[in-house]
Amino acid sequence: MRSTTRVRVASAVLLAGGSIGVYAAVTTATAAAGATHVARAHSAKAAGPSVKRFDLNGYVIVTDYSLGRNTGNTFRQTYRHGTVQGVPIKGPFVGTKFPAEDYVAMPIGNHELYVAWQDPKTHALVDVFVMNFATRVVYDYAPGSAHPESSGTVTVQKRGSHPLP
Repeated sequence: MRSTTRVRVASAVLLAGGSIGVYAAVTTATAAAGATHVARAHSAKAAGPSVKRFDLNGYVIVTDYSLGRNTGNTFRQTYRHGTVQGVPIKGPFVGTKFPAEDYVAMPIGNHELYVAWQDPKTHALVDVFVMNFATRVVYDYAPGSAHPESSGTVTVQKRGSHPLP
């Protein structure tokens, strides 16, 4: 049991580190694109990284997977204050009932969120996402198998009260 928790925590840390690396690469590419972008990159650098949480309350997000473990599945994620309900709406998992989970969301770049779902009782990671709303790409890491990675598209079906970063 402890080994599984360690693997989950280590996986989340690796995913977060990778997300930060992607953010750094995008920021560098943006800065090279022109003077306007350089000014934005410098102002973002001055602020530094943040661990500020983002409230997804009211958002309904649809993820449609074309790569990895969830290939062929589409899920509707309905967010409330601190909880999320994922429901398969297309693909082999339709009809599967998943419990509501706790979540933490943090902005990690322009139009990007890192979202971690946690078991409400044990706080174990259940699912981890990096969502880029500008490119509509989602990366998903769902612990529990030899190949837990998935990727596909992310779409906002309904907006919450806070604008996306």
